[in-house]
Amino acid sequence: MIQKIDVDTVVFDFDGTLARLNINFTEMRNSVMRLITSYGAPAQDFAHLFALEMIDAGRRWISLHGTDGNDFFEKACRLIRDIELMGARKGELVPGVREMLSSLKARGIKTAVVTRNCRDALVVLFPDIDSHVGAVVTRESTPKVKPQPDHLLIALGKISADPRRAAMVGDHPMDIEVGKKLGMFTVGVLTGYYQRAGLEEAGADLVIESAALITDYV
Repeated sequence: MIQKIDVDTVVFDFDGTLARLNINFTEMRNSVMRLITSYGAPAQDFAHLFALEMIDAGRRWISLHGTDGNDFFEKACRLIRDIELMGARKGELVPGVREMLSSLKARGIKTAVVTRNCRDALVVLFPDIDSHVGAVVTRESTPKVKPQPDHLLIALGKISADPRRAAMVGDHPMDIEVGKKLGMFTVGVLTGYYQRAGLEEAGADLVIESAALITDYV
């Protein structure tokens, strides 16, 4: 018997959760790293970071060492945006996502999307996303992206939702981490890069095969 989740709000990650974007994140990081080192920055200082955090750290290092950090920042942002758009053009929504979102909306369940991706990539793949969810918060809309809680708090604020009555759904441990920081119920999905063990190790309260199945639990 399926145990129901007592929430009135569901917040979703996008890449790997609602959509498959075919982005090679390793190559994205490598591309940013090559750009950073072209400014003379030492690769070992940034190797542990995700691409967006690498860009912020790179701008600080380059600015502190007498060159134009903003020039680097603009080039790096264009670089990852181009990679994201290419992935979106080749991507697809996870089967059943539109129907799932429509079902939640019809039942009065609040919904939002929080993503480190750029808005242009989302719109390429899901042009009518704003009509399916209450809020979409991309990296352009927040000073600090997840796993920083600011990102999620902005989305919850836009739909007047209480995190204690909300679920965070995502395919990556950082989705679980940011949900846990705010006391949300956390749901891992297996349509992305991580297997069940990795999501459970991150502390997911529930792991399901696809975000489209969340209506079985909410």
